[in-house]
Amino acid sequence: MLRLAVLLACSLALAACTHAPPRNPMAQWVPSPNFNARAPALIVVHFTQQESVEQSLRTLSTGNSHGPVSSHYLIGKDGRLYQLVADGHRAWHAGAGSWGGLTDVNSFSIGIELDNNGREPFSEPLIDTLLVLLEDLCTRWNIPREAVIGHSDLAPTRKVDPGPLFPWKRLHEAGFGIWPDPALMTDPPEGFDALLALRLIGYSVDEPEATVRAFRHRFRGMEGTALDGEDLRILHALTRQLVAGGR
Repeated sequence: MLRLAVLLACSLALAACTHAPPRNPMAQWVPSPNFNARAPALIVVHFTQQESVEQSLRTLSTGNSHGPVSSHYLIGKDGRLYQLVADGHRAWHAGAGSWGGLTDVNSFSIGIELDNNGREPFSEPLIDTLLVLLEDLCTRWNIPREAVIGHSDLAPTRKVDPGPLFPWKRLHEAGFGIWPDPALMTDPPEGFDALLALRLIGYSVDEPEATVRAFRHRFRGMEGTALDGEDLRILHALTRQLVAGGR
């Protein structure tokens, strides 16, 4: 609880900070009020798939054999929070992919790496810090609270993180991401188009089997590349919630 209180206090202090705009020293500064800030609108959750936070900090802050990568934040198993890139800057975390039909996800998202090798449950301190960070980011940047996705959601043919062990239901119970309303979990009508439902949620369906695998990781916590009856009920509930505006 103490750690959570400290993190919340830090986030409130950060929200109160203002930063001077960058200025070209060659030009006379004559500020205009006619502009909009380029603000993030999506949060992407990753796992590091590495064995220590120290290893991940090196990977995210230096060049490596697969080319330079970065993220805005990294959360250790112990709940310690690291920031590597300013929120308003474009980190290199998402790569090729799309969400809601939008590509170049790096340009409108914040990336959060979680210290997890992909084979073990996520630690409680890590998830506690993630929830505080999500609250801070959604508040400061006015990011919709349902706009929290996994790396595999936007790049299902390339990525599996944060994987089937990630507690998406718990995030939803805290107010983040999407999750089916049990009251709407009914069999879909005849002719229900599952691929169209996946697209409405935000997924690309260019490679349907990969998309189904990402969907099942997130909403079922299990493997598989074919939809079953429970998957269809989940999709039906999610699309009804989307149409009703209650993601």
